[in-house]
Amino acid sequence: MNITTSQCFLLASLLLTSVAIVPTQDLQATAPSPPPSLSPEKVSDYLHSIIEADRNIYTTYVVKRMQEKGIVLAREDWESSNAIPLPAQFLHYSSKLVAESGHGVRFRLISLWPIHRRNGPATEFERKALEDLQDAPDTPQRGIVTSGKKKFFQSIYADKGITQACIICHNSHPLSPKRDFQVGDLMGGVVITIPLDE
Repeated sequence: MNITTSQCFLLASLLLTSVAIVPTQDLQATAPSPPPSLSPEKVSDYLHSIIEADRNIYTTYVVKRMQEKGIVLAREDWESSNAIPLPAQFLHYSSKLVAESGHGVRFRLISLWPIHRRNGPATEFERKALEDLQDAPDTPQRGIVTSGKKKFFQSIYADKGITQACIICHNSHPLSPKRDFQVGDLMGGVVITIPLDE
């Protein structure tokens, strides 16, 4: 079906007329309602799911695969050797980039058996959380912590050894205080710290 020029003008006129007679209050923009707020528990759960997925993919599909094929090793001294970062270092460098974004969110690995002292619990809350995770690894430990005048929400999630590469590294490292880890064992925790508005 072809439309003539006069039919186009008639259709356009009808459309313009119908728009012109619509009450103006229907066309006025309304202020957007504020988005619903998320609890710090929900935010930390979302962040943890992303952190865990990224780390598991890196550990399983990059480190494990590259090492099994003899392509490249993951090594602690990866920056000075022809290697890639260990999964713990991958998380460390990711957290450093997030911290540099300026949003105040931080995350890190901690353990009751850290290879490096800086990866041990920094507070009594973190120590107690790691102990509680041994009994209930599927239940994140949560609380409010303070630093100076600022308050932060912390969630600590179980961190398990997911591949044999993780286990071999921890069990054979000369600074490791624990050398009998097995795949699936709780090795520590992922701490997520979120600033709270005052």
